[in-house]
Amino acid sequence: MRTLLCWTTFLLAAALGQAQSPAHRLFDGRTFTGWSGDTNRTWRIEGGALVGGTLRNTVPRNEFLCTDRAYTNFVLRLRFKLVGTAGFINGGVQFRSQRAAQPPNEMVGYQADLGDPAYWGSLYDESRRNRTLAQPAPALVDQVLRRNAWNDYEIRCEGRHIILKVNGRQTVDYTESDPAIPQFGLIGLQIHGGGVAEAAYKEITLEELP
Repeated sequence: MRTLLCWTTFLLAAALGQAQSPAHRLFDGRTFTGWSGDTNRTWRIEGGALVGGTLRNTVPRNEFLCTDRAYTNFVLRLRFKLVGTAGFINGGVQFRSQRAAQPPNEMVGYQADLGDPAYWGSLYDESRRNRTLAQPAPALVDQVLRRNAWNDYEIRCEGRHIILKVNGRQTVDYTESDPAIPQFGLIGLQIHGGGVAEAAYKEITLEELP
């Protein structure tokens, strides 16, 4: 009986291991390996973080740093900090997205949004439907968000189901109803144009799901 129990436990553990891969780092904290974008003027590595924009002058246009490979079902976790002094202070995390053909600096797809007045923790459709698909109540944002400081973002995608969490609190539970919308693509980090602002991202890990 003990042998049978041990063997059953082993098979269950093996099955779980096959069904769910461990999380791996998308950013090594030191180099742009695995990422593509404007690393000459817009993006830099500072204090173990990928930082876009500047507090010295206005960011002229949207810029994205994106992964070199695409993902479908996953749990993406990272830390972000958005700061700024003037203009439109905004950033975001693209997922299941593609590079736009024109203009080439843009991305098309879902974005886990960042910024005031009502973008924190919301789901935006970038350069496609160009609107917010789902957003949390302002009272929830005020409870969970640490403005001008580091925060945790979790993005979970399984099939057409998307869940966003900020600092462990769920802000979006969305199911895509349009079958024409692709459910795979690149991960991207945004600094929005039009603000004197910096968006920083670090500790970026991704766990692929079946």
